[in-house]
Formats: sequence, structure tokens, C-alpha cells
Amino acid sequence: ETPVRFKQELQNEEAREGKQVRLSCELSKAGAPVKWMKGDTVLHASEKYEFRQQGTVAELIIRDVKSIDA
Repeated sequence: ETPVRFKQELQNEEAREGKQVRLSCELSKAGAPVKWMKGDTVLHASEKYEFRQQGTVAELIIRDVKSIDA
């Protein structure tokens, strides 16, 4: 089985504090499991973080952005 690769990697995004930002990437295989991390910390779905995946596109939505989210 061929390994899953990024067809489109994450791009840097800018957001105002208190707003939300959407990060997305495209994978080579639909439905491949995605683990979102900040440094060595695995992010979990919460009021702050929302994960979406449709086909080969995976998205992370960060709500109420703060400077620490950079």
C-alpha cells in the first residue's frame, strides 16, 4: 500500500486576535487519518479546535485566536 503524502501542505495564515482561522491541507488518499499537533502536543476537538475532513482535504479551525496559537 502506498504511503499517504501531502498533495498540498499547510500554508501560513494570519488572523486577528479573538477571530478564527482555518488551516487546511490536501492528502494523497481520501479518509486518511490526520493528527493535528502544535509542536509536540496533540490537539483535541474542543470549543477552541474543530477538525473537519472531506475526501482528501483536512481542516483545522482555531477559534478565539490568541498570540500563543502562533
